[in-house]
Amino acid sequence: MPESQQQIQLARRPQGVPKHEDFRFETISVPKPKQGEVLVKTLYVSVDPYMRGRMQNTKSYVEPFALDEALSGGVIAEVVSDGDGQFKKGDIVIGNLNWQEYSAASESALRKIDTSIAPASAYLGILGMTGLTAYFGLMDIGRPKQGETVVISGAAGAVGSTVGQIAKIKGARVVGIAGSDEKIAYLKDELQFDEAINYKTEDDIQKALADACPDGVDVYFDNVGGPISDSVMNLLNEFARIPVCGAISSYNAESEKDDMGPRVQSKLIKTKALMQGFIVSDYSERFPEGAKQLAEWLKDGKLHYEETITEGFDKIPDAFLGLFQGKNKGKQLIKVSEPSVKK
Repeated sequence: MPESQQQIQLARRPQGVPKHEDFRFETISVPKPKQGEVLVKTLYVSVDPYMRGRMQNTKSYVEPFALDEALSGGVIAEVVSDGDGQFKKGDIVIGNLNWQEYSAASESALRKIDTSIAPASAYLGILGMTGLTAYFGLMDIGRPKQGETVVISGAAGAVGSTVGQIAKIKGARVVGIAGSDEKIAYLKDELQFDEAINYKTEDDIQKALADACPDGVDVYFDNVGGPISDSVMNLLNEFARIPVCGAISSYNAESEKDDMGPRVQSKLIKTKALMQGFIVSDYSERFPEGAKQLAEWLKDGKLHYEETITEGFDKIPDAFLGLFQGKNKGKQLIKVSEPSVKK
């Protein structure tokens, strides 16, 4: 067991788009677990757009990251010391842990995962918060019906691609919006979306949406906000539902004035549409329900997932910054190490 390790800290609060200079690598000691803790080795780290908001010192639904302290997020890890009974050496677990190579974690903060159902990395994506976000946002707020049109922005991302597949399972017509020809091909050829629009190459996104949605839009799963969402709002049908999952187009805005657009109130009134923001933790008591259904669909071959895996602990900042350039297809993960115990 090494005596020291690398940790990634927030060096400064980003102004606009985050930069490498906003992160700092520090060498720290490998901790010794206390009573009720186990030592775990990081295998996979998840990076997600919501983390950009936590880098600002502003009030939100989750505490901001502290300056000069470790960043944290979803991590798959291997238990490398026996616990007090709940875990043993070699167990693969998931938890919210610091961006560092080893952590002493409370046993109550970890959950053992079953790698016979899917690879460990899937528990940070399709079988984890990503899949649950898609499931509850679409099923609880979007409520798609047979024959309705569902539009998804950020459709080739981890959440968006899962939303589209669930909508197809429910018999909806699915239109995805993404930012490269490769992603468009993925949505149409592999995930069987009915239509897909490359917003970066379309001269008139409004016309492209209207052509793809001749019967209007019944459900809009919004991952991006901004001008794309403004265009979708013009096509809403009566009683449309709009789950608002993310607004990545504005996460790097330096002020609220940089994120001004058309007002939506009149459109919502005229169409009697529902627009509702949500956080996946709102559904924590129902996580077993969502996880069970996602696992069944995955086992039956009804759900497919894509991962963009970057290798190396030192590549975590690169992978995070790539989220805002649309580099990832599906879930963005960083593989830090291999398990010590082969099974």
